[in-house]
Amino acid sequence: MKDKKKICVVTGTRAEYGLLKPVMDKLNKDENFELVLVATGMHLSEHFGNTYKEIEMDGFTINHKIEALAIEDTKAGMARAIGRATCDFADYFENNLPDMLIVLGDRYEIFAAATAAAVEGIPIAHIHGGEVTEGAVDDFFRHSITKMSTLHFTSANEYKERVLDFGENPENVYNVGALGVENIMTLPLLCKKELALQIGFNLDKPYALVTFHPETVGMNNPLEQLLELFEALDSVQNMNFIITKANSDAFGRKINMKIDEYVETHTNTIAFTSMGVLKYLSTMKYCSMVIGNSSSGILEAPVYCIPTINIGNRQKGRISFLKILKIK
Repeated sequence: MKDKKKICVVTGTRAEYGLLKPVMDKLNKDENFELVLVATGMHLSEHFGNTYKEIEMDGFTINHKIEALAIEDTKAGMARAIGRATCDFADYFENNLPDMLIVLGDRYEIFAAATAAAVEGIPIAHIHGGEVTEGAVDDFFRHSITKMSTLHFTSANEYKERVLDFGENPENVYNVGALGVENIMTLPLLCKKELALQIGFNLDKPYALVTFHPETVGMNNPLEQLLELFEALDSVQNMNFIITKANSDAFGRKINMKIDEYVETHTNTIAFTSMGVLKYLSTMKYCSMVIGNSSSGILEAPVYCIPTINIGNRQKGRISFLKILKIK
C-alpha cells in the first residue's frame, strides 16, 4: 500500500474555517491523503470565542496549535504577531514536514504560515488568490501568499487572470469558484424556527445581519465609523439586528467592546462572537439585508438575492458575485 500524502491545513478564523471545512472533510475521507490540521489565530483566543472547540466538535483532530494573535490591539501589534508566528511555524514545519500546505485567503497569520512553509520548500496550495480588498492589509498579504504558492484556486475568472499576470504557471492556476457559494449550494441549512431556537432570538420581525471589521489601510478611524453605523441602525424603525463581532485585526477588540455596550442598551439587537457556518448562512438566508464590510456580503449574499449595504473601503476592489450570477 502506497504511503498517504500528508496534507497540512492551517486555519486561523471562524470564517475561513467555515469555508475550508468541506475541503477538510474530503481530505479526511480520501484514502490517499492524511489530513494534518493546525489551528492558530483567533481560534485560540477566549476573547474571540475559543473557536478551536467548534473544530473539535465537528469531529476534526487538531494536530497542533500555534499562537498568532496580536497582544496589542494595534497595527504594530499585528506586525509583532507575524514575527512570532513565523518563528513558531518555522519550528513546526522543520519537525513536521507535510507534502503540501493548504491555505485560504489573506490573513496575517496565514501569511506567517505561508512564509515559513515557502522557505522550508513545502509546496503551497492557495485558495481565493488574485482578489483585491483595498481597505485592508489583507490585500498585500494575499498577493504575497500567491507568489509563495505552487497551486492556485481562484473564485472568479478575473482573479485567475490577475494571478496569471503575477507570472504564475498557467498549468497551476484553476478557476474553481467560491467555497462560500459551494457551501450554500450543498449545506442543509436550518429552518427559520430551528434557527431562532438555536440563537435564542425572535426572528418574526424583519432583521438585518450586521458585521463590521476594522479597515487596516488608510486614515479612517474604525471606532468613529462604528459609531456612525450605530447611529444609522438607531434611525431604522421596526427592524432587529443580528451582529457578528469583528475579527482580530488592529482595533478589533475595541470594536467588540463597543458592540457589547450597544447590545446592552438595545433590546432589538443580539451579537455573536462566532455563529459557525451553519447558523451564519441560515441567518443570512432569512435576513432582509446584510450591512457592514464583510466579504460575505459581496460573495454569499447575492446567491440568496439578499441586498448588501457595503460600508467603507475594506472590500473595495472585490467583484460582487451578483455580477457573476447575472452573467451566467
